[in-house]
Amino acid sequence: MKVKCEPAIRVSMMPRDTNAHGTIFGGIILSYIDQAGAIAAYNFVGGTVVTVAMKEVKFHHPVFVGDIVSFYSEVLKIGNTSITVRVVVEAERPGPKRGKVVVTEAEVVYVHVDDKHRPLPIKREYGR
Repeated sequence: MKVKCEPAIRVSMMPRDTNAHGTIFGGIILSYIDQAGAIAAYNFVGGTVVTVAMKEVKFHHPVFVGDIVSFYSEVLKIGNTSITVRVVVEAERPGPKRGKVVVTEAEVVYVHVDDKHRPLPIKREYGR
């Protein structure tokens, strides 16, 4: 699968991020997915966004210590106050078996809010 989204975050996975099975804890990846999606949403709406939903996330491949993990985001849908962002996660394996693999992807829904955390309409002049 070729990633066609914009890069949002790139990080090296460290031993502190492992679970009891020796792979990277899924919650770490979910946290980065949320951040990557929020970056895209913020850049599009020009203001504060909060996460309201993360659609199904399936891990296709494990992530290992030392992998360079890239999070790519793409705005899919803009509503009156909400914005849906697709995030694709790709791991680059180091060493002799070097290669890239898409490990997961998700759609995350954010709501644009004001300083009192009330939904705020998304102005169409925002974004690209």
